[in-house]
Amino acid sequence: EVQLVESGGGLVQAGGSLRLSCAASGFTFDRYAIGWFRQAPGKEREGVSCISSIDGSTYYGDSVKGRFTISKVNANNTMYLQMNSLKPGDTAVYYCAADVTCIVIVATTPIPDYWGQGTQVTVSS
Repeated sequence: EVQLVESGGGLVQAGGSLRLSCAASGFTFDRYAIGWFRQAPGKEREGVSCISSIDGSTYYGDSVKGRFTISKVNANNTMYLQMNSLKPGDTAVYYCAADVTCIVIVATTPIPDYWGQGTQVTVSS
């Protein structure tokens, strides 16, 4: 059974930091692109970040570039998202996702092969 379990969300003041974790199981972790997307109430899904399985290259959405850092530890089947300088606009449910390509994870409409239950991030002003 494929599982992606997010943790690390919470309430933080603007300017603060959080680190999200995603524990994966049930599939070959290092053969999949893995990343994060988020969705706020009434808003479209937004790709946040992704790591390619092919060359390890990373992608960041324009709104998070320079503030968020994605990383993973293949040996532990775990991915992280370090979020610094958080803004109220970062408030959303953050989902960990895996697919054969980052293109699907960071796009708006295609559904990734696998995704987790989400973790809430709330940034107060």
